[in-house]
Amino acid sequence: MDGPLKIDVDYLNEKLQECFLQRIRHAMKPDEAFGLIFSWDNVIADTDSLKLDAWRQLALEEGKDLPSAGHVQKSILHGAADHVLKKVLYWAKEESQMEKLKARLIELYYENLFKLDTPVKGLREWLDAIQTAGIPCAVASSLDRRCMIEALDRMALSKYFKAIVTDEDDMESIAHRFLSAAVKLDRKPSKCVVFEDDPRGVTAAHNCTMMAVALIGAHPAYELVQADLAIAKYRELSVINLRRLFAHKGISFMDLQKQIIEKSPPKRKLTVDTIF
Repeated sequence: MDGPLKIDVDYLNEKLQECFLQRIRHAMKPDEAFGLIFSWDNVIADTDSLKLDAWRQLALEEGKDLPSAGHVQKSILHGAADHVLKKVLYWAKEESQMEKLKARLIELYYENLFKLDTPVKGLREWLDAIQTAGIPCAVASSLDRRCMIEALDRMALSKYFKAIVTDEDDMESIAHRFLSAAVKLDRKPSKCVVFEDDPRGVTAAHNCTMMAVALIGAHPAYELVQADLAIAKYRELSVINLRRLFAHKGISFMDLQKQIIEKSPPKRKLTVDTIF
């Protein structure tokens, strides 16, 4: 029980099959067979702005300068706080000083989060379209459940999400969060589409046999080439886009399904290689 969490993706795809009545319903309303999973960071909320604001406030409190160079900004947004404090900004030499600054940075971030009441532009309209089509949605995040629910309530988005995956679910990696969301939506992983802004999240989605739609912004388009679809704005999307994703799964996906039936290859296991 105290070993690494392992989840058999193929087992979930096999066991989360539609029942007879679901198959009839999905034959009449095929869009409802899909499941959409949204990451929190920069997909639902503009968390990059929250992070930068927290760092600026910390710099102001400490009387430090926050460099505006591109590589520094990238480290601030995507690097671990202790690495940034010690190796990038050189604000902390001693461990005690670093822990104090990290704690204050987290406080500032959550103070900003508690004020957040606006989702990413175009998201609400996209969720309205999805709700009309009857497609269930989930949100996956490392936030605790209370913060997540309160943030969704402030943005008036709670009604759109059938399931949420948070820190309390104790998932070890982003891939595990996606699989947990699929189970909560009662959808096979291979029928789910993940909305991500990070290349690591795109890889995690594919490891789960899910499709991946990448939002260009936090990462440039050339870093998101592995996604099945990359968009700059939500307004570029329609439900037809989702149908096309599954209409063009490709030869490799079909071969994978045949191998499971005919050759029964070793079960694939997800461990913690996609943790971040």
